Amino acid sequence: MCDLMPAAQPAEKIGKMKKLRRTLSESFSRIAFKKEDSGFDEICVTKMSTRSGQGSDSLIKPLDTIPEDRKVQRTQSGFDPFEKPAGQVKRVHSENNACINAKSSSSGKESPKLRRHSSPSSPTSPKFGKADSYEKLEKLGEGSYATVYKGKSKVNGKLVALKVIRLQEEEGTPFTAIREASLLKGLKHTNIVLLHDIIHTKETLTLVFEYVHTDLCQYMDKHPGGLHPDNVRLFLFQLLRGLSYTHQRYILHRDLKPQNLLISDTGELKLADFGLARAKSVPSHTYSNEVVTLWYRPPDVLLGSTDYSTCLDMWGVGCIFVEMIQGAAAFPGMKDIQDQLERIFLVLGTPSEETWPGVHSLPHFKPDRFTVYSPKKLRQAWNKLGYVDHAEELASRFLQCFPKNRLSAQAALHHEFFSHLPPRLWELPDMSSIFSVPSVKLQPESGDSIQVCSKSKATSNSKH
Repeated sequence: MCDLMPAAQPAEKIGKMKKLRRTLSESFSRIAFKKEDSGFDEICVTKMSTRSGQGSDSLIKPLDTIPEDRKVQRTQSGFDPFEKPAGQVKRVHSENNACINAKSSSSGKESPKLRRHSSPSSPTSPKFGKADSYEKLEKLGEGSYATVYKGKSKVNGKLVALKVIRLQEEEGTPFTAIREASLLKGLKHTNIVLLHDIIHTKETLTLVFEYVHTDLCQYMDKHPGGLHPDNVRLFLFQLLRGLSYTHQRYILHRDLKPQNLLISDTGELKLADFGLARAKSVPSHTYSNEVVTLWYRPPDVLLGSTDYSTCLDMWGVGCIFVEMIQGAAAFPGMKDIQDQLERIFLVLGTPSEETWPGVHSLPHFKPDRFTVYSPKKLRQAWNKLGYVDHAEELASRFLQCFPKNRLSAQAALHHEFFSHLPPRLWELPDMSSIFSVPSVKLQPESGDSIQVCSKSKATSNSKH
């Protein structure tokens, strides 16, 4: 419990009042001066005398004569929209501006001081948070509730991505948009797309993101047959780096797929589209199982589980990892959930209570509905895993039917698959790109870049 302060005695109150009055007097004495000319100063006298009741010989010093250190301080405070008034001194400064306005209008010339003060706060200047501060350049895509445009900021000239969300009068703002904006505001990492601005109007809610020119899906389409193994390492490392950051903050992405992984010109990968993301700070059984695009949806969610955690995202990481190396989706279901599960069980084996404790209690698991398959080596399904060091072992750690067996993002960052990368990558601050390390760069892609290295290597891999 806090100690209570004793009440101040009347004498002490009087002393404090005198001290405050003396401080204010000293402040005013620094800006008071004797009348030097009639014209400009008379206007100041007229305005100030009506407010303070002072006579014509008590004039305020023009802005040009204020010492530079104080001038800068007042200029800065004058443009802080959240700063509270700081007594009479600040009001005096506003009167000085009025004096300058009066003088410049009477002479027909604009004062240099006026230009410096008025341009940043001009009503016509573009500002953050305003719809007219961004110019739409072209449409990038359209979804069920939002349209994405490439745009340009009129404030700083930078390219941006404008996610324009249509608001329905009856339904209001889509909850996914609110969730995406609220989560991204708190996520500051170089491998997570940056939310610059939020613009709200009666008809739309616009989220303004940094512009990244392509995504992993388009990148793989441009380089079919599998990516260069060194590039796969760099992309996967960045994906795990961004996920580790979000998971440590108890946030699940819940919609990992190549289309939601943006790729910059330099090769920076950024997690995007947090519309299905969810903060998980406490254990819960209320999550929806209608998350994650079908091809990247884990078997526990396909079977109706709503009790999941970060392991949900790690299955998606495994699918994306295989796709980058193989050049084709790991489990491309063509029909429905049943077909998707069959494709998974064909490779990993049909689960049982022995291999997956609790699987029989999942809502959609019916043993008689599934063919019984035995598990295979992953390279039997995706042969190119066998030609990249440690790739098959790492993929197998992600693609585990039993959720609790999946490798975490933080642990995966220290897997042997990344042993050839520079040690400095593990020491980088959150907002530093891996490409800030001089020796780190993307390798040129050449179509089907992952080739069988040699007959002897293929033979040695087949023995494991």
